[in-house]
Amino acid sequence: MRLPTHICFRLEIYGRVQGFWYRAWTMCEADARGLEGWVRNRREYWVEAVFSGTESAVNGMNRICRSGLPGADVIGIKLLPAEVQEAGFTVLPAV
Repeated sequence: MRLPTHICFRLEIYGRVQGFWYRAWTMCEADARGLEGWVRNRREYWVEAVFSGTESAVNGMNRICRSGLPGADVIGIKLLPAEVQEAGFTVLPAV
């Protein structure tokens, strides 16, 4: 039996993604998938997130971030490799 592969990516999420509870929604969705990492607003009006976990869970999270939640309007996502995160998922202060 093959063990699940763990991967980690950083996403830069662009569009109308601040002011719609996007970070709280992201944290709930990440927790539901058992992911580690964090999410935060950027002062340039985009959202940054790091997801670490099984390949299927991270890829699923990447997919739903593209559609976002009602009211948000994601126009693009930049996907970058990142370092594996510690246990848990959190909302960080904006930078």
